[in-house]
Amino acid sequence: MNSFNVRKLLAERVSLMASSEIRELLKITEGRKVISLAGGLPDPQTFPKDELKGIISKILQEKGDKALQYSPTKGIGELRGELINFLNSRGVTVGDEDDIIVTTGSQQALHIIALTLINPNDYVVMELPSYLGAINAFRLSAPNFIGIPLDDDGMNVSLLEVRLRRLYGEGKKVKLVYTIPIAHNPAGVTMSLDRRKYLIELADRYDFLIVEDDPYSSFTYEPSDTTSLKNLDRSNRVVYISTLSKILSPGLRIGWIVAHNELVNVFERCKQSLDLHTSTFAQYVSSEAIKTGIVKSVIEKARAIYKRKKDVMLEALEKYAVPGCWWSKPVGGLFVMLRLPREDLNTSSMLFRAIDAGVAYVPGNSFYIDGSGVNTMRLNFSFPKEDEIAEGVKILSSVIKSYLNA
Repeated sequence: MNSFNVRKLLAERVSLMASSEIRELLKITEGRKVISLAGGLPDPQTFPKDELKGIISKILQEKGDKALQYSPTKGIGELRGELINFLNSRGVTVGDEDDIIVTTGSQQALHIIALTLINPNDYVVMELPSYLGAINAFRLSAPNFIGIPLDDDGMNVSLLEVRLRRLYGEGKKVKLVYTIPIAHNPAGVTMSLDRRKYLIELADRYDFLIVEDDPYSSFTYEPSDTTSLKNLDRSNRVVYISTLSKILSPGLRIGWIVAHNELVNVFERCKQSLDLHTSTFAQYVSSEAIKTGIVKSVIEKARAIYKRKKDVMLEALEKYAVPGCWWSKPVGGLFVMLRLPREDLNTSSMLFRAIDAGVAYVPGNSFYIDGSGVNTMRLNFSFPKEDEIAEGVKILSSVIKSYLNA
């Protein structure tokens, strides 16, 4: 019998489907005694399990037939209304010409945006570094990526303008700019208000869309301006996405997109072909959690927990880090970015040595669309316990030292 060659049957786009290093790391470390500084998992002690039990019982009793049935692709009206109220309470205004669509996590939102807005060879701007999930979602549409570096004030928008002038001088046009302006993943920085305004001006001048990803603005640890790009936008150029994954439960898989209603209509048609609609039951649970104030209380509790953990990680790095290492001082979010002293050092090569020693991280190269960042890594502080954070940083520093001396 001839052997079955699966590869001959695969679509060409499969070659563009990169595995998530974070997902792969979760597989590798499962069942092993390893302190994981790798994933972006929320701390389970923030999950309002008792409150959710009451909500689930209430929904089954009062809305069981509806909650267990199919629902509209755009999302149940009750949740969409509560999300608009929730966004307004955070200073994100949903305008008269806007609409909102509920997605199965913000990862699906990114995939919908890629499918509906990006053609092969379109020019797409992303930060250096940027969110791995967005890179993988956009890559499937085969765009030309343009990377713009970050500093302590977020994306270097002046450098972006230089690149835009050059491209437009060559008769080329940027389709969209993807950014995480508040509490960046993985860098932890926040774009200054002046730069946010500058970016909006560039979008108007050079006629491109902005995809604003906002999963972490609830978790800022010192006073800072968190005005959204959506609120600064006067030309309907901002496509705003967010999620309840970090502030209620990732298992519910509730995300959303806010954009001009014509765009949302297109997103709705796309979502119909993907999964018909997001879990009806999860939507009702989420709606009730917002309406009853549970989400607000979880945010307040989680912010205090994550601030302590962030401080523990930074203190441990100050105490144990190998001289010459640099790390970010996040003003928000769940991550610290660490850079090794020499550019020839490869954190992907060092990873299994670290795992064998008892600690895991995410190699930073995956977050850079230009192939750089090989000597960087992302460290998460939201999931591990405080003593594990300190011990993990201590072990990691020992591994780095031996790697430098190898």
